[in-house]
Amino acid sequence: MYGQASPFAPRHYRPGNVYTRVGLETEVHDASPHRLIAMLFDGLFSNLAQAEGAIQQGQREIKAHALMRAVRILDEGLKAGLDVKAGGELAGQLDALYGYASLRLTQANLRDDLEAIREVRRLIEPVRDAWTQIAPSAEHMPLQASAA
Repeated sequence: MYGQASPFAPRHYRPGNVYTRVGLETEVHDASPHRLIAMLFDGLFSNLAQAEGAIQQGQREIKAHALMRAVRILDEGLKAGLDVKAGGELAGQLDALYGYASLRLTQANLRDDLEAIREVRRLIEPVRDAWTQIAPSAEHMPLQASAA
């Protein structure tokens, strides 16, 4: 559905990735707005874990790609999905948090900084957990009210 524009799209396609991509595109197409945000959080945390492991193993290219994907998820997914005008103070605070997290991940990429990655995880985890807890009630909300 989103192809290369998706924050989840791998940079290098291999034959085995076709099934993963098709499965993800199907899940995105069928997902509720609430589930789409949950998928962004899942992708973010997956990329943070991959970057952390890559730093520990000295795999700079893998680290760079994982952190770039994480920043794209923050900027083009989570942050871009906010309606700062309608969302009031909470949306403004999330906008600032996602911006700060993007900055820290960019710094982590430049400096191979594990602590910056862990800081972002600690900052975003409560937001992801809160989002997960509202899942049952969010499924019954109108489309405009359920966007993060």
